[in-house]
Amino acid sequence: MDTRTGSYVLATFEGGGSVAPVITLARKLMAEGHMVRVVSDECNRAEALAAGAAFSPWTRAVSRLRRGREHEPVRDWEAADGVAGMCMLLDIQVVGRAEDYARDMIEILREHPADLAIINDLVLGAMMGCEALGQPFAVLGCHPLTYPVVEGMVPLGPGLPPAETAQDVALHGEIRAGIMATFDERLPAYNAARANVGLPPLPHLADQIFAARRFLMATSPAYDFAPADLPDFFTYVGPQLDDNLWSRPWTSPFAADDDRPLALVSFSTTFQDQATQLQQVLDGLDGLPLRAVVTLGGVIRPEEVRAPANVHVVESAPHGELLWDASLVINHGGHGTVIKAATAGLPQLVIPHGRDQNDNAMRIVHRGAGLMLPLGSDSAAIRAAVTRLLDEPAFRANADALGQRIRAGHDDQAIVRVIAELSSDAVGNGRAEVA
Repeated sequence: MDTRTGSYVLATFEGGGSVAPVITLARKLMAEGHMVRVVSDECNRAEALAAGAAFSPWTRAVSRLRRGREHEPVRDWEAADGVAGMCMLLDIQVVGRAEDYARDMIEILREHPADLAIINDLVLGAMMGCEALGQPFAVLGCHPLTYPVVEGMVPLGPGLPPAETAQDVALHGEIRAGIMATFDERLPAYNAARANVGLPPLPHLADQIFAARRFLMATSPAYDFAPADLPDFFTYVGPQLDDNLWSRPWTSPFAADDDRPLALVSFSTTFQDQATQLQQVLDGLDGLPLRAVVTLGGVIRPEEVRAPANVHVVESAPHGELLWDASLVINHGGHGTVIKAATAGLPQLVIPHGRDQNDNAMRIVHRGAGLMLPLGSDSAAIRAAVTRLLDEPAFRANADALGQRIRAGHDDQAIVRVIAELSSDAVGNGRAEVA
């Protein structure tokens, strides 16, 4: 590894699971003596500073002042379906504000030069800014691959298992083409933004990622559905598993001799209108022979849910600590929660609300390590699913086997080594002026 002290800019946005992995990476880089600046929404300032990093907010681009439904510009919970939700994100943030992200990134990098910028995979405009400035950068994806650019990779969105038949392969190809077409409907607007910062047009919207030195996939190959011949440009660097720094300390309210199984219930740390579904979960747990801890994630108000006697509700708690005692996890399918529970070898009940959540759920269900229920499932269906997870040993055995595979392949410092190699290669590159 190159031991030279370096300077890094890590750019992301407030999207729940898009923040914690960046803070984890910042911590790892600073532990090696590197200088790190986090760029994100204003509401993430305190977490970045608490980690010891410098911080710059987006100023032209979307910058949520606080976490919560009142400050969320992309109200995808109001969308008719997952495709409409993805289009909303593209139009309001990813493409619609791409030039704002680009100009913010250019300004920040001119003031705070970096050996390497590391950009969240959904902030295409920040990649555009790096490209315009001649700034070497890598892309960081904190979930299964968003962009349908790898033949044989299961396309993100519908929650599909790996292709096993010729019909499956054909279906995946059709879906991949449909997703690419949806992206490319926004290509004229994106290319107009590129022209405004002095860059040539792209053939496809997803091609923006290929201006990077590497695409870092912050998940586990043992968890993901990846083809055997994954191009070298895409590198698995393992899940970044720190808890959110804003999580409050945990003290169990249960008696020390209470040996009932513990269920951790955690839905999104971004608002997805999840209170109604969460209440169905609580009603489904009522009277079951278990204890449960529900973390509201700072986006659901305590008065929006009613907890039965065997359930304890808190605003937040360190999941890493709770998972040591848990017997199962009930969640919404966000990558951070799912991969932590999978790494711990715990069975999961996943109720996806949108985004990449169907795909994360399928990675558990396909391995026999849990169950998935549709959004809107009632308390009876939830009670039946939880009972199965507790009573049928195969779920625990499969979850344990998946956890062992993830842990066996996990190298906590892999991401640091890859970044050191990329930044070493980038040293000495000049930076072009932007229009």
